[in-house]
Amino acid sequence: MSLRELTMALRSRELSVVEHVTDVLDRLAADTHNAVITLDTDAALKSAAGLDAELARGEWRGPLHGVALGVKDLFDVAGLRTTAGSDVLADAPPAEVDAPVVARLRQAGAVPVAKLHTHEFAYGPTGDVAATGPARNPHDRSRITGGSSSGSAAAIAAGHLPLALGTDTGASVRTPAALCGVVGLKPTYGALPTEGVFPLSETCDHVGVLAADVHGASVAWDVLSRPDGTGGGIQAPGVDGVRVGLLLDGYWQAADPVLGEAVRAAALRLEARGAHVVELRTPVIDELAATYGTIVGAEAYATHARWLGERPDAYQPITRERLLPNADMPAGVYVEALRTRRRLVPQLRAAVDGVDVLLLPTTRLRATPIGVPEVEVGGSAVLVRMALLALTLPFNLTGWPAVSVPGAVADGELPAGVQVVGVRLEERGVLRVAEAIAGS
Repeated sequence: MSLRELTMALRSRELSVVEHVTDVLDRLAADTHNAVITLDTDAALKSAAGLDAELARGEWRGPLHGVALGVKDLFDVAGLRTTAGSDVLADAPPAEVDAPVVARLRQAGAVPVAKLHTHEFAYGPTGDVAATGPARNPHDRSRITGGSSSGSAAAIAAGHLPLALGTDTGASVRTPAALCGVVGLKPTYGALPTEGVFPLSETCDHVGVLAADVHGASVAWDVLSRPDGTGGGIQAPGVDGVRVGLLLDGYWQAADPVLGEAVRAAALRLEARGAHVVELRTPVIDELAATYGTIVGAEAYATHARWLGERPDAYQPITRERLLPNADMPAGVYVEALRTRRRLVPQLRAAVDGVDVLLLPTTRLRATPIGVPEVEVGGSAVLVRMALLALTLPFNLTGWPAVSVPGAVADGELPAGVQVVGVRLEERGVLRVAEAIAGS
């Protein structure tokens, strides 16, 4: 069932919350994609029973009342360990309280049922580096899910869950959503609190949501973005008069031609619904994007320096090899990267200021084989990690809202992600454009 259908069935009591949560727990227990870290069976069933009792009394918390929720293993959930995909935290004590975003969804009636797989410490876009091994793409188990919200995307794509929490520092909600064929929303920087979430880069970290469709992501955003946590209704779809920017610079082009075709098909679909599509160039993008590795690397190393000194072998080798070079980074290099970012973000904004949203591929590649760092496309070698980061990371540097939505797949094979980025439109507007792309 879609989230809309599930909510109606739960509210009408055609389906009990206990029945729904039990079904989800059974599906997760039988998962074959390595998406699950920990099931919270007893607490979830106790919560479900309480929510059924509320419905029996005529009480309804809103559109997430009784809906099972998956949580990336980077968020604190009361009573469960947060291991961040690493042996470094294998002995971490259970969290005493929920992270604020988890608490907000729980108060709105969602039922956290499981901690889900993450790329180790969220430091990678592939989802195949973790103490528990690689997550596997439900469309082809030999391929990556994308990361770092790997388990969240895989569990939704496999049909186990209607909704999950993820984080996005450069790609980590939108890339796994694209590779697994689901919807992933990265809100505006700072729109959702990151307390109780293990950090990667404090100046780039965003909390986001993954869902099976745009409506599900819209409901979750509506609940999360309102202080009372009750939701306030979803805007009616429609893009008449919306100005959509297509980016012409070489930086923004996908390596896989199917991804470019998906964007062109999305643009035609929006035009048919009344949007105006214009072409743009962004001359500062290469210089801006070049600051990302420095900023994230320095901030990540600051978090991990002590553990790297004390227990370097507890890290996965690839994670350790990516973190250690940042030990010798001069402070001036980091500060200069921050200053360059502050200088260039307004220039990027000025270059695209005539449009409401940008439309581009989410990634340069579709899902690649697990453990493969480089692939050949059209006779050229393409580095997988950068191909999965390049088109999303600029909007962590700018902090603008962005959503990945499944696009048309010309060859009928692996999913293709289309990214909608808000320039003048905020989250609800971006989701409205995404719905016009994905809707019937």
